Amino acid sequence: MGLESKADCGESRFVTYVEGITQALGHADRATPFRSYCAGLLLPGDRKSVEPMAARVEPGRVQAAHQSLHHFVAKADWSDEAVLAAVRGRVLPVVGPIRALIVDDTGIPKKGTHSVGVARQYCGQLGKQDNCQVAVSLSAANDHASLPIAYRLYLPHEWADDPDRRALAGVPDEIVFQTKPQIALDQIRAARAAGIEAELVLADAGYGNDTDFRDGITDIGLPYAVGIQSTTTLWPPGLEPLPAKPWSGRGRPTSAIRRDAQHQPVSAKQLALALPKKAWRRVTWREGTNTELASRFAAVRVRPAHRDYKRSTPRLEEWCLIEWPADEPEPTKYFLSTLPASISRRALVAATKLRWRIERDYQDLKQELGLGQYEGRGWRGFHHHATLCIAAYGFLLSERGAFPPSGQRGVILVKEYPLPGGHRPRGSPNET
Repeated sequence: MGLESKADCGESRFVTYVEGITQALGHADRATPFRSYCAGLLLPGDRKSVEPMAARVEPGRVQAAHQSLHHFVAKADWSDEAVLAAVRGRVLPVVGPIRALIVDDTGIPKKGTHSVGVARQYCGQLGKQDNCQVAVSLSAANDHASLPIAYRLYLPHEWADDPDRRALAGVPDEIVFQTKPQIALDQIRAARAAGIEAELVLADAGYGNDTDFRDGITDIGLPYAVGIQSTTTLWPPGLEPLPAKPWSGRGRPTSAIRRDAQHQPVSAKQLALALPKKAWRRVTWREGTNTELASRFAAVRVRPAHRDYKRSTPRLEEWCLIEWPADEPEPTKYFLSTLPASISRRALVAATKLRWRIERDYQDLKQELGLGQYEGRGWRGFHHHATLCIAAYGFLLSERGAFPPSGQRGVILVKEYPLPGGHRPRGSPNET
């Protein structure tokens, strides 16, 4: 089969994929802009905002296409949840059985202050605090692929509590301030209510260090393997809080477990440094690009200690997994997990390290599909653009490996038109 025939087949599959999702949009007249927007995201191009995409998908009528795509993404009242449900209904059967639900957030740097949710906050893309938007996501993943199934903007207090800013950005009335872990728990509950099965929940220390987040996952009925900070307090193996003081017969009796000056929990780092040499083992968890990925790990049973003096019973034992590469002066990563006590160290490491999957996939979503390149300012447009990026990404997943590495492209899966002569999107630098 020649290159042109393969491209025709790819476009035919793309049309079939898009038609299978169109019903979730609610109106038949949204089918064409939906297909055009997804096609624009899939085609090569440095910018995946509305105007340059309009020029690529309909070069003969750029202005009309721009208006149509802009209305569709920024104004049209279709449900992100319904479209994401349609996407996962088509894609997850191709991906295969889901092992984990992975919580993450993604930062989108911004220069102005008017885009919804923009504030000075930590931005993972920049590795520091800066002006950005932050969205919380939940992905369904296995060893081979992951698909975002929920995506919601985090709204800082200065936005959530400001009626004027909310009105200008079109923030729905039902959206109130929630922490990122609270948003993530809502997403996990919704996934479970939708019948999505998984073996565990994974998250980094930005979520795992939140005791209420970990307790919430347990209440949902799933085990977890989550990052924690080195300062997280734990009861070492064989130790737990002291029982409540016996009632003296005066005052109100107390049932709270307790500590004293000699009986205190330790930090995760203190625990790690006190472990004997034999506690550490080299574990390989997967094949990397050029070599096996391996490190040294210790795994011990502990009890989390955060504010347990307000409880009447100690927390249950769970795993503390600690990574200490041989060439590092001290441990580098710490995790808590409620996976079974009988699990092997190798299986515990493999499950915990599955989180790498979304780091790779989000790189693809941002670099190839323009997840962070929406230029509108409103709540609806921000979420619609993300949903459409996920829909386009779902098509690539369903193609089982059709996704090209950045900067390369084999078979074009949707029809590509040359840009009209002299076209320069707004905001392009002046020619020199």
